[in-house]
Amino acid sequence: MARCFVTRQLPGSALDRLRAAHEVEVWPKPTPPPPAELIEHVQDAEGLLSLLSDRIDAQVLAAAPRLRAISNYAVGYDNIDLRAAAARGIPVGHTPDVLTDATADLAFALLLAAARRLPEGIEEVRSGRAPTWDPLHNLGADVHGATLGIVGFGRIGRAVARRADGFEMTILTTSSRSRPGALEELLERSDFVSLHCPLTAATHHLIDAAALARMKPSAILINTARGGIVDQRALANALHDGTIAGAALDVTDPEPLPPDDPLLAAPNLIIVPHIGSATRTTRERMADLAVDNLLAALAGRRMPHPVPLAG
Repeated sequence: MARCFVTRQLPGSALDRLRAAHEVEVWPKPTPPPPAELIEHVQDAEGLLSLLSDRIDAQVLAAAPRLRAISNYAVGYDNIDLRAAAARGIPVGHTPDVLTDATADLAFALLLAAARRLPEGIEEVRSGRAPTWDPLHNLGADVHGATLGIVGFGRIGRAVARRADGFEMTILTTSSRSRPGALEELLERSDFVSLHCPLTAATHHLIDAAALARMKPSAILINTARGGIVDQRALANALHDGTIAGAALDVTDPEPLPPDDPLLAAPNLIIVPHIGSATRTTRERMADLAVDNLLAALAGRRMPHPVPLAG
């Protein structure tokens, strides 16, 4: 029986399966364990089930000499120092595929909400400021027949494209294998730009001031990937200056944003708190996959869902 540390309570019954095989400690608070607390709780752990908001760096790994397996409750894994884990021979797992449709649904919901200015309309009604019907009031952008640029055409990007087909949108895509200049062309032609690429050294601040300047003044940016893909200072400036018409974000850098972050003062902006996978079914399935990874590795078997670079 191994000792496992889980950095947050998870939905569903997956943790019961882990408890049946191993000694399990679950961080009791809804916020991430602070770095010092994380280090303290992993000192004797053989298995670690982490969240994307937990920074599992070389310092944390060095403090956990008995650690034999890390399972990340997320599709992404940029919160884990994979090189340090590999140097120790520690397998790392994640939860791929399961949140594709939930995240694609949210991306399209954000697109529609930003296009039709739904938050403004909701607030007008709640505050009693809604006017009588006015031909010029709260005019938004057409979605049907518009051009959608999808940056990162993996599972989620393709799922968003399938939803866009129902709106008869023209779809432009780029990926890491796209020809030089493809991203610039996509930005210039698209009415909506939706980000679905991973966060890497190459994509950090991929959408910077120059990229935003290439977009149409009527264009709307949607990000359900990672906050670091967008230069948020440049985005705030672009929204204030009218360089683009709007943005809708499920992810930011950091998360959550501090109350005084300049981005929060930008106009024509929707921000939701990283809820791309937040359906009951999806989050429970993620817990199942994360526990499957940990159980397999602690039993000396290959993880069923290893991180590609660490599997």
